[in-house]
Amino acid sequence: GMVLSVLVILLLSVLYEAVKMGKAVLLRRALLALPRSLSQEALTEPQQGDSDPAQGSPSLMAFPISFRRWFWFHVAQTLFHVVQVVLGYMVMLAVMSYNGWIFLGAIAGSTLGYFM
Repeated sequence: GMVLSVLVILLLSVLYEAVKMGKAVLLRRALLALPRSLSQEALTEPQQGDSDPAQGSPSLMAFPISFRRWFWFHVAQTLFHVVQVVLGYMVMLAVMSYNGWIFLGAIAGSTLGYFM
């Protein structure tokens, strides 16, 4: 029972660190997907042929490709953030059981996850 609990907390801590690193990689890719010019026109000006002029409301397809790529990277970052917060709270609640072995499992998992 206790060994399995410590192993689960260790794996959750490793997964937390992996999600944290994945989020950083996505941030770097999202920044690279931004257009070189951050003027308002570069972000809001639709490309030729991307939208129907008769269409009253702009859609995501009306924006330049770089903005669409940035948008999807941002969606992925948001999902990674939610997973990171949930895992963090789960590990925190386990540590708050004041069990020394669980605490050591969380520390070892964090260390191992960061090392990898």
